[in-house]
Amino acid sequence: MSSEANLRELTVVAMSGGVDSSTVAAMLHESGAPIVGLTMQLWNQRRFPELSPGEAPRQRCCSLDDVYDARRVAEHIGIPHYVVNFERRFEETVVRPFVQDYLAGRTPIPCALCNNHVKFDQLLVTARQIGASRIATGHYARIERNAHTGRYSLLRASDLSKDQSYFLFGLTQEQLAHASFPLGNLSKQAVREMARRARLPVAEKPESQEICFVPSGNYTNFIDAYRRETSERSRADKDDSEGKRAEEEDREQGPAAEKDCDESGELVSTSGQVVGMHSGIQNFTVGQRRGLRIAAPRPLYVLQIDAHARRVTVGEEKELWRDSLETRDVNWIAWPGLDEPLEATVKIRYRHEPAPARIEPADLATVRVHFHTPQRAITPGQAAVFYRGDEVLGGGWIR
Repeated sequence: MSSEANLRELTVVAMSGGVDSSTVAAMLHESGAPIVGLTMQLWNQRRFPELSPGEAPRQRCCSLDDVYDARRVAEHIGIPHYVVNFERRFEETVVRPFVQDYLAGRTPIPCALCNNHVKFDQLLVTARQIGASRIATGHYARIERNAHTGRYSLLRASDLSKDQSYFLFGLTQEQLAHASFPLGNLSKQAVREMARRARLPVAEKPESQEICFVPSGNYTNFIDAYRRETSERSRADKDDSEGKRAEEEDREQGPAAEKDCDESGELVSTSGQVVGMHSGIQNFTVGQRRGLRIAAPRPLYVLQIDAHARRVTVGEEKELWRDSLETRDVNWIAWPGLDEPLEATVKIRYRHEPAPARIEPADLATVRVHFHTPQRAITPGQAAVFYRGDEVLGGGWIR
């Protein structure tokens, strides 16, 4: 598609209120492209005020202040701006799975789920409803069209220190075809300078550091509060007779009812010896060292979490290293599917250096990864993303 045609297309800029998406809006507006700024309202920041009483707000994305900042930027550069409410969608596809994963002994990546199910799914639907054909975001990644296959390729950003392709592995060909990442060839420093030259109100705004829906960054407290609220809401939805019957049962059961909700379990060694107790598996992730509260001659780490048995296996650092993993729900970008073994590099968490591995198909949506050398703390719930050079071949969720 020619650049002239692109200039005529109405583009939605996903404006989060940060410097990156704000600079994208300024860049596209200066180029003459018709654009509309949309800011997603994803989470009610007033929920669970008890989780951060008296604390100054920490820098989190998608807050009410971010919505205000996005509006200020849109007014400054002179483009239309609207706020769209995706709270229900966000809770269903991001927040609830986040809680469920921790309770199942997995460590989730909510940002990747948000990209898959909200930013490049629901937002694209909204964009089309207002006549736009493309979505531009402030992600540091690149998209190219493969002239030989006709497929869209997802590539790492030129500035590898800011690359976000790991969080975008779940994007489909349809989504990539209508997405644009204008910052993919720029460094963060260059983006800051562009924001300053454009006199954007957020030019000096710090980057977000926290998950947007978790106050104070305490996952455990959030999970407890969310489950408590969900339980109370479920009880409130029952009719009066059921509610009275439940109250009578609670009084009759007394302490036994509380015991049924006991989530404590054992901390065990690799030999099965009980070395301690815990209050809930949601407090742990593979590779964790702190918070175990075990007296031992050597540092101990979480090796495995068994949700069904409520058992957490701990061991020495050397026991964290593994040479294989299996992924589920694999999304392939470079081709429709994998028919034969493949040599690639694999990234098992955001800050992990991609490691050489052999990838073997197990079924349509599952692959087995065999690393050439063992990797540390392979964690269920995280993503395994497959690369060939800078190209993202695909990725899936670690079992």
